[in-house]
Amino acid sequence: MIIGYTAGVFDLFHIGHLNLLRNARGMCDKLIVGVTTDDLVLYKGKRPLIPFEDRIEIVRACKFVDAAIPQYDMDKLKVCKKIGAQVMFVGDDWYASEKWEQYEKEFKENNIRVVYFPYTKGVSSTKIAQLLNSSRGWSTDAALNLLRENDIAKGGSED
Repeated sequence: MIIGYTAGVFDLFHIGHLNLLRNARGMCDKLIVGVTTDDLVLYKGKRPLIPFEDRIEIVRACKFVDAAIPQYDMDKLKVCKKIGAQVMFVGDDWYASEKWEQYEKEFKENNIRVVYFPYTKGVSSTKIAQLLNSSRGWSTDAALNLLRENDIAKGGSED
């Protein structure tokens, strides 16, 4: 059985995410997907529009995904070794980057193959967020406020 792994934020799930998951699942028997936690996204200097709990459920619901797990840190090799993955799938926007050339060596030393898939041109969560912000004034803060208001309306607390 070939176990594959990929990871991402998966904020504002779009066709590029779907293409990655579909292509990855086509090359392995079991696909495990790491979904970046909100704390790790913040550490990277960004802020997701969609909360982690929702993002991981969206990924879990995808028919190409056999399991979705939290990604707590950037050490993808550690996760691949822990779950027994033989293949790591990434977008080709990382191909030939200094960082991934080093990762490739480390993965190869551990008998894990790195497979790059074509990046879906013209679409990204960042571009979608920018479009929403410019056309509708929607920002991460506005989205979080809306989610809080919705939660309070359903009987949740303000904390």
